[in-house]
Amino acid sequence: MTLGQGHPLPSTAHARHAAPGGRFAQENPNTDCRLNLLLSWGGWRPDSWADRMAALLEPLGVSSHKARTARDAERVIRSTPIHVAVVDLGLPLDFGSPSDEAGARLLDVLSRLDAPPPVVVVRSPRSSREAAREMSAALRFDAFAVVDRRSADVELMLKILQRAMERFYHNRWPHPGAPCPTPLSPPPPYR
Repeated sequence: MTLGQGHPLPSTAHARHAAPGGRFAQENPNTDCRLNLLLSWGGWRPDSWADRMAALLEPLGVSSHKARTARDAERVIRSTPIHVAVVDLGLPLDFGSPSDEAGARLLDVLSRLDAPPPVVVVRSPRSSREAAREMSAALRFDAFAVVDRRSADVELMLKILQRAMERFYHNRWPHPGAPCPTPLSPPPPYR
């Protein structure tokens, strides 16, 4: 897998409709094509895995956009093309409303994009009923992976990001100056 200027990096993202022959559905005319990763984290720790992951990926040409609230994440989504998203379902709507979880709202916003990125969902420890509801929401919005918040760490998230890059971007990312690809749909399931 290649990212930035020949640096290894995981690859994949998906859109609703893949182009024939496994090619990118269309190219983005943006010539400064860095992989844009949305990292949302609703945890209370100031030094989270999301913060450490952003620092690790920056030298590889990945632009990590961190969001601590759903409103922050929506601003990022509206201003920057997102190629892979990590969505914490426990993300608060805004700083003034820590009890209002808005991660599902963010999943909805991402799913409505012309070319929705692959999404990794981070869910909070819950009762079995709430866990089933969160899993259902993740599946409804075509989540690529679902991770429990307690088990989320840099190593696990990097592995998931790598799998996403392999599946959706064929293990490569264009070098600077190349047009940005639009993510492809995942292959249909075997029957």
